[in-house]
Amino acid sequence: MTIPLTDIPRARVITISTRAAAGIYVDTAGPAVAEILLASGFALDEVLVVPDGELIAGVLADAVADRRDLILTVGGTGIAPSDCTPEQTKKVIDREVPGIAEYVRAQSWVSVPSAVLSRGVSGVSGSSLIVNVPGSKNAAVESVTLLLPILGHALSQLRSEDHVRPTDD
Repeated sequence: MTIPLTDIPRARVITISTRAAAGIYVDTAGPAVAEILLASGFALDEVLVVPDGELIAGVLADAVADRRDLILTVGGTGIAPSDCTPEQTKKVIDREVPGIAEYVRAQSWVSVPSAVLSRGVSGVSGSSLIVNVPGSKNAAVESVTLLLPILGHALSQLRSEDHVRPTDD
C-alpha cells in the first residue's frame, strides 16, 4: 500500500534493545519494519539501535527535531523491569493518541494472547507521530502491517492537508 501524501513521508525506526545495542545479537525487527515502510513509500534513515533507558527520550526528541513524520520505536514495551519505552515516549509527546496502541493490541491478542502485555503508547510531538511497537520481529511486523491503512490519514491530519481516508487496498 502506498501512503498518498503531497510529499514523501519521512520516517525513523528506532530499535530499543540493550542487548542489540551492545552487539550481543543482531537486530532483525527494526530492519524488517523499515522494509515495510520503504515498500509503502516512506523515506527512511538508517535504523537506530539504542539501549533501554533514559537515552530513548533524547533520541525521540532528535527525530522530532529532524522533522520525521513517523517515528516508530521497536521494543521496550513489555513488563520486564528494563522496559521503559512507553515512559520515555510520554516525556516527548505533546498529545497521546491511545486508539492506535489499543487497536494494535486488540488485533494482535487474537493470534498471540501475550500481546496484551505490550504497554506501547502512541502520540504526537510537534508534527511527528510516534508509535511504540513490540520488539519481537513477528510482533513488530504484524503491528506495522496493522498500522499501514491508517498512516496516510494520520499523517495527512498532522500536515493539515485534506484528510486522506483509509482505503481497502
